[in-house]
Amino acid sequence: MMIELIAVLTAVRGDVPQVMTIDHGRQLPSGPLESTHRSLQAGVRAWVERQTGHPIGHVEQLYTFADHDRILATTQGRMIAISYLALTRSHAGETGWRDWYDYFPWENCKGDEGRTSLALIERLLCHWVAGMGHPAERVRQWQRCVSLFAIGDMVAWNDELVLQRYELLYEAGLVAEAGCPPDRAVPGQSMHHDHRRILATAMARLRARIRYRPVVFELMPESFTLLHLQRVMESLSGVHVHKQNFRRLIMQQQLVEETGEIEENTGGRPARLFRFCGEVRQARQFVGTKIPLVQP
Repeated sequence: MMIELIAVLTAVRGDVPQVMTIDHGRQLPSGPLESTHRSLQAGVRAWVERQTGHPIGHVEQLYTFADHDRILATTQGRMIAISYLALTRSHAGETGWRDWYDYFPWENCKGDEGRTSLALIERLLCHWVAGMGHPAERVRQWQRCVSLFAIGDMVAWNDELVLQRYELLYEAGLVAEAGCPPDRAVPGQSMHHDHRRILATAMARLRARIRYRPVVFELMPESFTLLHLQRVMESLSGVHVHKQNFRRLIMQQQLVEETGEIEENTGGRPARLFRFCGEVRQARQFVGTKIPLVQP
């Protein structure tokens, strides 16, 4: 049995959520646990710095993958992958950063590309379900499609179901990783092995966490405008945030405080600069209320 360590480094540059990759965007930083690594975390840090040159701070374990298809061709032994999520800041000149939505364009419901991808996926899933022989199976699978991809007007989009949507597309044979020819696959860059599935898991984890804990501050500069904070939240969730409700909630929860400085370079009216409150910065475990997101 072999243990592979995989890192999902996430940053936000401008308003774009990014993930650090290697091999021209086809893999996440990864490598085997070695006898010289004093711990799992030390091992994943070592591989990230060796492959990307990017040091990482706080990391948290994401998930352990030990599916049957993780078989080593040489020894026929099973490979266990232990994945980690790290929030960081990208730096100018670094290579390897890729847009989240290059891999999952349908997860960005704010733009035309995401809506176009969803329309195509609906048609392909409809064709997939129609080809099933048993009526009960067609009903069951179509209900699953409707629920996960919010098909129609009766179901709301749940931005946290990133992994479930990807796994449905995999099951339907609509992604390259499932053997689908490129001209028939849904839009989105593929990745080697199960790395796109691991990325989907990380996206879902982070989307869930930003609603209840202000972990987003790990991705923000020391000072920021409320509009910048809102746009980062929107970029991570892939859906629009209700501006006034968002600002009201942030202020009521006392998550931020004014710095006393003004941002002049806004393209419009000058805006006040904020920073996260000292208690939030120190504890990093401050429990907030759910962010009021407007469904697309």
